[in-house]
Amino acid sequence: MRLRNLFAPLVAAVLLAGCVSQPTRVPSVPVDEAQARAQDERRAALTEWSLSGRIAVSNGKQGGSGRIDWQQSGDRYAVSLSAPVTRQSWRLSGDDSGGRLEGIEGGPREGADIEALLRETTGWNIPVRALADWVRGVGADPNRFGEARIVYGEGNRPVRLAQAGWVIDYAQWQPDAAAAPGPVLPARLTATQGDAKVRLIVDEWKPGASP
Repeated sequence: MRLRNLFAPLVAAVLLAGCVSQPTRVPSVPVDEAQARAQDERRAALTEWSLSGRIAVSNGKQGGSGRIDWQQSGDRYAVSLSAPVTRQSWRLSGDDSGGRLEGIEGGPREGADIEALLRETTGWNIPVRALADWVRGVGADPNRFGEARIVYGEGNRPVRLAQAGWVIDYAQWQPDAAAAPGPVLPARLTATQGDAKVRLIVDEWKPGASP
């Protein structure tokens, strides 16, 4: 089963509309570099977490969307996607050594390169391993993905991050009060590479995870 068949067209239309954001205008605001670095370090230190929200993916020709639940512990991840209307779902789990995709036609599939497995099986380009860092507003491992270029804006928080050929725009962050006592984390972001686009709306962040 290809991912584009997983989500009903009506659900895709509704959620894609909810996830669409305007192109990020990089603001010219004063940035406290020391504060920006301190916030980056706090987010990077959060290595066990979970989130729930909405995701929309597209490749320039087709798109799909649904609910997402993501648990992360170090390099171990467990990502579940579901379409409430069709009651279909799939689950992705693994670590840096490889991953497993469940809920597809023909039974589970495994591979050392989870991004390649997703492209071959679903047709979608989703940078799972790097996205685990980008979704927190920090750059991924530079030894694997190259240096991250980050532009900061209001509140000394990233508004744009570029790495490994992807550009991640942060449209909204949690309110400070919602994050306490942990770091403030992104609430809306869009990752783009050519025609590939992944949009996330995070409804809830939780520290701690058990993939």
